[in-house]
Amino acid sequence: MTTPTASHRAPRYWLMKSEPDECSIDDALAAPDATVPWTGVRNYQARNFMRDEMHIGDGVLFYHSSCPEPGIAGIARVASSVRPDPTQFDPQSPYHDPKSPPDKPRWLLLDVQAVRKTRLVNLAQLRARPELGEMRVLQRGNRLSITPVEPAEWSLILEMLEPRAAARHG
Repeated sequence: MTTPTASHRAPRYWLMKSEPDECSIDDALAAPDATVPWTGVRNYQARNFMRDEMHIGDGVLFYHSSCPEPGIAGIARVASSVRPDPTQFDPQSPYHDPKSPPDKPRWLLLDVQAVRKTRLVNLAQLRARPELGEMRVLQRGNRLSITPVEPAEWSLILEMLEPRAAARHG
């Protein structure tokens, strides 16, 4: 029996938070090839998700955080493998980490490609759906910038974002 390779595994889904004044879904869509490097991740668990579990083609809920109305603002996909985040080495960057040596970088990034902007689905709308009750972003005290999304959660959120499109494809 062979082990499935990354190209044969089922896609995974993620919620990735970005402050819109730093990188909004509009900024991502306006970038070359609608692709942005996901810099500034400074949490080990979020870094480990990128390093160990995220693969090219995985689906992403692009989430605006630390703003007047946080919520899912778009759909994206993972567009690259991980590589060292150069902001950790830049003393002018707010993400500079003087304890991260260039020969053994502590922090990673990957590229995210925006697919489309959606209507905003805020936390209250997510919480109103009992089927999403276990979603990591809704758990008390969760502050991770990257969290896994279960396939059933992904499908339900896509339906919430575009009910008519989901009906046509269902």
